[in-house]
Amino acid sequence: MIARIENIEQLGEYVVSESHKKSALRFEIVDGSLVFYTSHGYLTNLLSFLRDNNRCLCKQLIDIFAIDYPEREERFEVVYNLLSLKYNRRITVKISVDEKTKVPSVAKIFSCATWFEREVWDMNGVQFDKNPDMRRILTDYGFQGHPLRKDFPLTGYVEVHYSEKEKRVKYAPVNLPQEFRSFDFLSPWEGTQYKLPGDEKAKKENK
Repeated sequence: MIARIENIEQLGEYVVSESHKKSALRFEIVDGSLVFYTSHGYLTNLLSFLRDNNRCLCKQLIDIFAIDYPEREERFEVVYNLLSLKYNRRITVKISVDEKTKVPSVAKIFSCATWFEREVWDMNGVQFDKNPDMRRILTDYGFQGHPLRKDFPLTGYVEVHYSEKEKRVKYAPVNLPQEFRSFDFLSPWEGTQYKLPGDEKAKKENK
């Protein structure tokens, strides 16, 4: 019987030393959970190790998501959250990639990854190599861009409406006929530089 490694720091050191081809580059402990960092080239090796090794047994992939850091050369951080029911433990794996690099699909390791990877592609534009069904999953088929990128405009690129005359949904460039309101962006705790209705009452009460 394989003894459980209770100390998560020892488990982190164990994974870094034993994972195939040193695929876990380093680890850290965040809020009591293990976070491993690797490169996209070693991603499948590390996830396979965490799934199959008797001291890890992370049989479930809970989620995949991406975070956009436009100021970085490798702007996207792709995050994999794993769960071991055997040891009641969560482990996170992170990789960093640029816009052009394709991340290897892990659908053959965790079948549920197919939909997770589609969502990351749809929202962030991160491409996954050899995903069996790389289509948009949350936005419309004719949607332009990737909404969770930091450089994606808040208004989007197109707007849609249903044409009663043509009995179909129509696309059109975004049109903002109303001018943006002017705000002073002051903290509400500091107060504004102009008078608001009711200010005169507050001054009388203070007297």
